[in-house]
Amino acid sequence: LGLPLSMPVLAAPIGGVSFNMGGKITEEEYIRAVVGGCKAEGLVGCTGDGVPAFIYESGFAAIKEFGSGIPFVKPWEDAELYDKLAKAKDTGASVVGMDIDAAGLITLKKMGRPVGPKTPDKLREIIGKAGLKFILKGVMTPAEAHLAVEVGADAIVVSNHGGRVLDGTPGTAEVLPAVAEAVQGRIAVLADGGVRTGGDVLKMLALGADAVMLGRPFSIAAVGGLEEGVSALIQKLRGELLASMVLTGTASVEEINPHILYGVR
Repeated sequence: LGLPLSMPVLAAPIGGVSFNMGGKITEEEYIRAVVGGCKAEGLVGCTGDGVPAFIYESGFAAIKEFGSGIPFVKPWEDAELYDKLAKAKDTGASVVGMDIDAAGLITLKKMGRPVGPKTPDKLREIIGKAGLKFILKGVMTPAEAHLAVEVGADAIVVSNHGGRVLDGTPGTAEVLPAVAEAVQGRIAVLADGGVRTGGDVLKMLALGADAVMLGRPFSIAAVGGLEEGVSALIQKLRGELLASMVLTGTASVEEINPHILYGVR
């Protein structure tokens, strides 16, 4: 996506942490810690969307302030969707994302702000109008990955929305190899879901991801220690990733392959 990374890790888009994690910090403090902490360590933080408005407004403001970040928006109805995409572009971001699996979030419907599925033709229209590189988050099958390529997405995130949308979905690590194989390098493949250590990052890369997203660990680090906490988490992940690479005989991330999952070259 043209974004330099000191290691193939990004902070996943999560919003509403200020009230979902006890209200110890404000939404502005939370997302500034994530975006700022990631930038300081050579990574990119993603920002979330939702209700109330301060969730996405805080994210857009942080991206504009730090000159770094990827804003994600939900699959709203046209008026709200295109308004938010325009505001996302105004932040100066070069990449925007949409968590298409948010179409199943009943919480938004209860708030009177329903989101819904988008057809391939509609996604093609949205991506064309966005005017930015576009990520589709929530791809879980090879067929969906093929569609993402066809509609013009620049990247996908293999994700089951943290297991919160549909009970019984497989873990992302289960489906990742088939999805990565389906796109054959035509677009970037990111993955999230249950990643907690640098060793887990290595596993996801070995299964076919180009980069890996972590969600909850970044939220916990930001609430516990703001930007310093985020930096500490990233340094911990980097140390664990490097140690795992050494122990599997992997000199660089470009050399990571499925065989290292078993410690064999």
